[in-house]
Amino acid sequence: MAHLAHYRQAHPFIFVLTHWINLCSMVLLILSGLYIHLPIFSGYMGVARGAHLFFAFLFVINMLFRVVASFIVKSAPDAGSRATDRDVKSFFPSKDNRHQLGAWIKYYLFFKKEHPLGGKYGVPQKLTYVLIPLLILLMAFSGFCLWAPTSVVGPFLAFNTFVGSIMITRIIHFFLMFVFVIFMLLHAYLALVEGLAPAKMMFAWKEHGGLVYDPELHNIVGEDKLED
Repeated sequence: MAHLAHYRQAHPFIFVLTHWINLCSMVLLILSGLYIHLPIFSGYMGVARGAHLFFAFLFVINMLFRVVASFIVKSAPDAGSRATDRDVKSFFPSKDNRHQLGAWIKYYLFFKKEHPLGGKYGVPQKLTYVLIPLLILLMAFSGFCLWAPTSVVGPFLAFNTFVGSIMITRIIHFFLMFVFVIFMLLHAYLALVEGLAPAKMMFAWKEHGGLVYDPELHNIVGEDKLED
């Protein structure tokens, strides 16, 4: 099937960098968290806790920066186009694809052979990307409920008291990790279901040719045979 072109304007380098930071932080948080929960070999608990705390702060700060930057930095909200606008518009319903939710779901579930064309992100992708900052904040909050210096402070102590004990909070925090694992797998699937071009862009900032989309006409206007 034909694909829309992938241009660098869709993902400015600053967002490629934040994506790398997100990926590395999330993987190291998961690995260090698993070790803290189940130290299968001894002698590294201090390292694991230190790494977990460092990458947790980095993860949250990077997320907040990404959200703020989306209101400032311009990107191309439509695949197959170099026309730019504030990046935040890429995550909200647009005239190009707000009507495509059903078609995208059918495509992801293999009921359709071709996916809709238009926005840089499919509608299900937009929904997950808008919800993930809330999940990160929830994860961070439960982490502060567990961290000794903050576990006895105001809302964190109140939460531990509300759920019954800090051990229950630890269980909640641990199982939230699996929500992130599921998100990573779902994110990879949604991003790569139409081919490897998005991965080449996000990891190597490499453009990929394809169909050219005109956001004013809301239609395909040609093909850019950009070399892979």
